[in-house]
Formats: sequence, C-alpha cells, structure tokens
Amino acid sequence: MQSTRLAERVDDGEAATEAEPPALWPGVIALTMGVFALVTSEFLPASVLTPLAADLGVSVGAAGQAVTATAVVGAFAAPLTPVLTGRFDRRLVMLGLMVVLAVSNLLTIFATNLPVLLVARVLLGASLGGFWSMAAALGMRLVPKAAIPKAMSLIFTGVSVATVSAAPVGAYVSDTLGWRAAFVIAGVVGLAALAAQAFTLPRLAPTSVPRLGGLVEVARRPAVAAALVGVLLVISGHFAGFTYVRPVLEQVAGLDVAAISLSLLAFGVAGFFGNLAGGALVGRDPRLSVLGGAGLIALAATAIVALGSVGWVAALALTVWGFAFAMLPVGFQAWATSAATDQAELAGGLLTSTFQVAIALGAVLGGVLVDRLGPLSAPGYAVSAALAGVVLVLAVRRTSSRAAPEAACQACG
Repeated sequence: MQSTRLAERVDDGEAATEAEPPALWPGVIALTMGVFALVTSEFLPASVLTPLAADLGVSVGAAGQAVTATAVVGAFAAPLTPVLTGRFDRRLVMLGLMVVLAVSNLLTIFATNLPVLLVARVLLGASLGGFWSMAAALGMRLVPKAAIPKAMSLIFTGVSVATVSAAPVGAYVSDTLGWRAAFVIAGVVGLAALAAQAFTLPRLAPTSVPRLGGLVEVARRPAVAAALVGVLLVISGHFAGFTYVRPVLEQVAGLDVAAISLSLLAFGVAGFFGNLAGGALVGRDPRLSVLGGAGLIALAATAIVALGSVGWVAALALTVWGFAFAMLPVGFQAWATSAATDQAELAGGLLTSTFQVAIALGAVLGGVLVDRLGPLSAPGYAVSAALAGVVLVLAVRRTSSRAAPEAACQACG
C-alpha cells in the first residue's frame, strides 16, 4: 500500500526533522483536497442562504448564523486539536477530522430546522478548525525546506479552488435541484478527500507534544500577535460582506440567478489567480500578500457600497474581491508560522482559531447590519475593517524596517 511505503520514509517526526525526506507531493495534494472539501462546505451557506432560510422558515440573518456556529467551534478546535491529539499519529488525526466532515454534511442534507443545521455546522467547525490548524505544519514535514513555500501555496490553493466552485455551483444547484443537493455534492467531495489522504499520507508521529502553555508563549511573540490582530480586522470585514453577498446581488444590483452564479464564478476564478499572486509575494515578504489583499478588498467593497446598484460594477467589484481574498490565507499563514517555526502546529492553531473568531464576528455583525440597515451595510463594514488592516500592516513593516538597522548596529558593536 502506498501509505505503508511512504511511512517507511517518514517513520517518525525526529527522523523527518534531522534528515529531510524527498518531497511527498501526493500527500501535499491530499491535504489540498482536504482544505478544498472543508472550505467548500464552509462557503456553501453564502451561496444558498436565501433558499435555505426560506426552507427552514427563518430570517436571512438567522440562517447566516450557521456560519457563526462553524466559526465559534472552529475557534476552539484549532488550538485544542494539536494539544489534545499531541501523542497520536498525525495521519490518523487528519483522517478522523475528515470523517467528522462527512457526518456534518450528512446531517446538513437531512436538516429540517435551524437547530439540526446548527449541530451539523458545529461538527464542521470541529473538523475545520482541527484540520486547518495542522495542515500547514504537516505540509512542511512532507517536503524539503526549500520546497516549503511551494507546498504552502499549493495547500492553500484548495481555498481558491473551493471559491471557484462552491459559490457558483451552490447558487446554481440550489436554484435547480434545491439547496440540499449542494451539500450532497460537498459530501462527495469530502469522501474523495478522505480516500486520497488514506492512500497518500505517511505515518507522521508528533515531533513534540504541544502544551496549552505553549499557546500563550507563541501568541506573545510580536510577529505572531500582529498577524493575529490583522486576521481579526481583515477577515471579519471579508466575511461580513461575503456571507451576505447574495442579498446584495439580488436586492441592490438586481441580478437574476444566472447572473449571480456567473458573478460568484468570477469571484472564484479570480481567487485562483489571487492565490498565485499571494504565493509569489510570500516569497519576498508574507506581509505584502496581506497588504495587497486587504487594500483590494477595501477598494472592491467601496465600489459595491457606492455603485452596487449598477449590475456590472457590482460583478466586477466582486471579482476583484475574490482575487484579493485569496491572497490572505497564504499570507497570514506564512506570516505567523515563519515567526514560530519551532512551534508550527501551535502557531497554525492560533491563526486558525483567530480566523474562526473573525469569521464569527463578521457573520454576526453582517447579520445584524443586514437585518437592521439593509444589505449594503455589510460591505460598508468590510471597507473600514480592511482599511484598518492596511494601516496595521504598514505600521508593522515600518517598525520592522527601523528595528533592522538598530539590530545590525548592536551586532557590530
């Protein structure tokens, strides 16, 4: 079996650390498939929100809290999963998380009311948080050090590919076959990812046993802390706007289902190229990827608020938004893990946890704003949050540039 042969090459974490193994790209691709499956399930509510809410007999804002439930649980699962599973084979942990994803999608398909849907989304949060927290760290162990940036970019390509397919396919399928059919597709994708990981991931013993106290130590590192604050700002703004983008396209831009599906497809396709752009910038400075993504989100959201009633402007702005968002995950992940290479799993867990908190914050604020002030209020918040992120990154880069010469002078002295 392929996984057995691979296990002979990476039979424990210590060996993987001391002698770099050949690049195990099939395993990296399997992790990419897992990210794709999880993000597909996570993003689907945004594209099926209107029919989902109508079917369950709740408001759009209430249905949007399915996103919040996933994010809240994911926020706890992300840092706790590496700690609670610290002594287990990382391959088995990842497979277990994919099984939880399968159960979540099954429950969603048969949900008849909001509580059942929320239970399903809670399970998704557990799977999402755990998998995301460990994916980057495990990807780093599957390739030589020189190939890590490429592996990281490939893993997070799963996010971009999911945005290419999840939103437009979800909108189209929900209109033709019903919103539940969209989650049937997501379930099949999750099972395919589970099979791929079972056959390609090697046995990966933990390199160390993470402790809860280590989370505090990693979070206190200035570079990690700055990345976490940036996530809270920019990602909350993105999800406040994107979670409720369908009401904007329907009620403000006046687009029909076909045009909405096409706009979401453009969002996703642009995201694929945004991921490539982010990966290229990460090689120079991860903060450049974050800076570019946040700045473009602010620009796109401003265009929607100001000119969203013009259909083609809203569609174009959403395309730019898709390009921008795809630059963020790889940028933030590289920013945090490069500052904590000795505790990559914990750094990944903290970053994923903060991502989920930001998603929950954005979904809650977006839901309240949409229900009380109308659909354009959500992208309005996205503008302010993204601009705050831009200011933060510029301040951090300015501080770093000043600190470097001082450190050099001290070394000379």
